[in-house]
Amino acid sequence: MTTRTIVVGTDGSHSSQAAVRWAAHEAVRRQQLLRIVHVFESEWAEIQYDRGSEHVDLAEQRAEAVMATAAGQARAAAPTVRIEVQTLIGRAAPELLKAAETAELTVLGNRGRSEFASLLLGSVSQRVATHAAGPVAIVRGRGDVTDGPIAVGVDGSSAAEHVLDIAFELAVGRDCPLSVIRSYLPPVPLWVGDVPAADLESLRGAAERAALDELLEPWRTKYPQVPVEAQVSRDSAAAVLEAASCGAQLVVVGSRGHGAITGTMLGSTGVELLHHANCPVLIARDRPYREAAF
Repeated sequence: MTTRTIVVGTDGSHSSQAAVRWAAHEAVRRQQLLRIVHVFESEWAEIQYDRGSEHVDLAEQRAEAVMATAAGQARAAAPTVRIEVQTLIGRAAPELLKAAETAELTVLGNRGRSEFASLLLGSVSQRVATHAAGPVAIVRGRGDVTDGPIAVGVDGSSAAEHVLDIAFELAVGRDCPLSVIRSYLPPVPLWVGDVPAADLESLRGAAERAALDELLEPWRTKYPQVPVEAQVSRDSAAAVLEAASCGAQLVVVGSRGHGAITGTMLGSTGVELLHHANCPVLIARDRPYREAAF
């Protein structure tokens, strides 16, 4: 039987330390193993061709220090967490993507140690978030927050059921309410006859609200213990969820929205939130060939 594992990447940066603490709490909630992964880059010729050099020794010493610090922070945040550490040599993004293949959840900070201070999302975090085989959480903003609801964005796509499945399970584990948001952009009517534009908009809003209530009905029945606030907005999903992130402890979105281009790994709403959300963001990517992990 395969051990269910949460993978968290660390490079010793403040952002990755916040990710380790968040992942440790999540591993305890789910009763899963926490695997802390550190990748040091094989850019130096000494590492690639001379494994016994002084540079390699220094790199390995630094890696050991990074891992020891990360493990200590994980245990301080969640004393009962089960930990496994793994140090790899290579390029960070490809190695983390490999680790994500068997992980129930992969967790990263929003920026690494070597990223420019002006970047809102580091290149490694963005690549893993957009290409990982399963769910990914990017810890950003108020990374240690434990109060407030989980904000979840849904639309009319087939992915909405999977997103809600994950969101409700997370809400049960955290004993917190859900704020479920459905956003729509009202089309500009080319011809509405004798129907005033305000009435047309009212009808559209009522239809969107009815669709959201219908979507949520079986989930409210399945999870009566989870308080649910349903919200319909005519603003963009990214704008509404970004505003919600200021009071939420977590934002959950699907990997691709209703209007995403076929073949894209992450919709525009997800990308926007990874750059600007004020709390951790979980990309609820489904594995169709695996049993749901949440």
